[in-house]
Amino acid sequence: MPELPEVESLRTFLAPRLTGRTIARVHLAAFTALKTVRPPLEALLGLEIDGVHRHGKYLDIEAQGLHLVFHLARAGWLVWRDPMPETIPRPGKGPLSLRLVLDDGAGFDLTEAGTQRKLAVHVVTDPLEIDRIRTLGPDPLASGFTPEVLDGILDRAGRAQLKGVLRDQQVIAGIGNAYSDEILHAARLSPYQPASGLDAERRAVLFEAIRSSLTEAIARADGLAAKDLKDDKRSNLQVHGRTGQPCPVCGTPIAEVSFADSSLQYCPTCQTGGRKLADRRLSRLLK
Repeated sequence: MPELPEVESLRTFLAPRLTGRTIARVHLAAFTALKTVRPPLEALLGLEIDGVHRHGKYLDIEAQGLHLVFHLARAGWLVWRDPMPETIPRPGKGPLSLRLVLDDGAGFDLTEAGTQRKLAVHVVTDPLEIDRIRTLGPDPLASGFTPEVLDGILDRAGRAQLKGVLRDQQVIAGIGNAYSDEILHAARLSPYQPASGLDAERRAVLFEAIRSSLTEAIARADGLAAKDLKDDKRSNLQVHGRTGQPCPVCGTPIAEVSFADSSLQYCPTCQTGGRKLADRRLSRLLK
């Protein structure tokens, strides 16, 4: 799933290519992707794009009072084409969900792999009309996200596990499964550590790990084309998706906890004192 660093990198990729251009064509190829009906998708035609924004994992293309907002979900992606094909895409079972074409012939496709259709597209006059944007927690890269803000988040979370706290979009916006693993590894904290159990020193370490893990990922992607962002993410992850491979810090094989529809990875030596976490949703450590 694209997370904050990839979505922010897509924003910086799109902004100079879209801003000031006019939307010439919009084609919906997967009807289930469109989550709003008013204003209609066609209302975007002929509008000049004012800018591209990010809200957590959502991208927001603003055009003269309207916003085309989309969330790529787990298997979605954006494919830039210059020029775009002249043919009109037909709705069907292929990966294409939506196509946007500019007045200069360039544009992008929103695609989604697999059989599950979770990619979401909205046309609104205000992004806050979208429930999941209105209820987003603070952006961890915003200037207002301070150590004191993180302290409040951890205090309110109580005994909730850090992994879940970091992934909850209503608590902190933009961090998903992959970067929560990376942040906890950088902070040398167990995914099952209760949020309120961190002392001041470990809270400071966690705050720095959040900032550095996300900003470094964005910096690595600077200048990359949209098509290269996914490979860049995979090749630079330290623990996520690397089960059985040596930890880059200590050499211990990376361990995994599997769930019904996801998994987490961690280093037993760096994060859990050499102990392996119980699998299958158990929240205690194996002795």
